[in-house]
Amino acid sequence: MPHTIISDKCQGVAQCANACPVGCIKKSSGKNQMGTDYFFVDFQTCIDCGICLQVCPVEGAVIPEERKELQKQN
Repeated sequence: MPHTIISDKCQGVAQCANACPVGCIKKSSGKNQMGTDYFFVDFQTCIDCGICLQVCPVEGAVIPEERKELQKQN
């Protein structure tokens, strides 16, 4: 099952995107409710490796399950 980046917790650090072995983490074109850039997981490409969860320095920004309602994609 793919992981989810919670849009309103993501602070745009991008360590997850840089570490992802399949490039499934994309930068959004918008800003979240905090006014920061945010990233999202392409659920179709994610291989559930968990690297994003391990490298993200923002507590609670990545969760180990697919929750589409918590993740914006634009």
